[in-house]
Amino acid sequence: MKARDAYRLIVTRGGIAPALLADASRVDHVEIVEIDSGEVILFWDLAPHEASRRARAVREELGLLSPEEFLSRWATVDQ
Repeated sequence: MKARDAYRLIVTRGGIAPALLADASRVDHVEIVEIDSGEVILFWDLAPHEASRRARAVREELGLLSPEEFLSRWATVDQ
């Protein structure tokens, strides 16, 4: 079973502009939600460019790792 079957990635932008054109003071939210319970497992408030990079990396690893590997890998990642 892959992590994408157990978790869902939600990215919420703090504005309508893409990350490249976003104001530096904008805050975007990246969260990982457990599908079965609907609870937020991991959550980051990041600058737009960093949120975009983080979401891309998370999306890739959701397809590669098992749920346990994914959670242990990303639970240690700080802002």
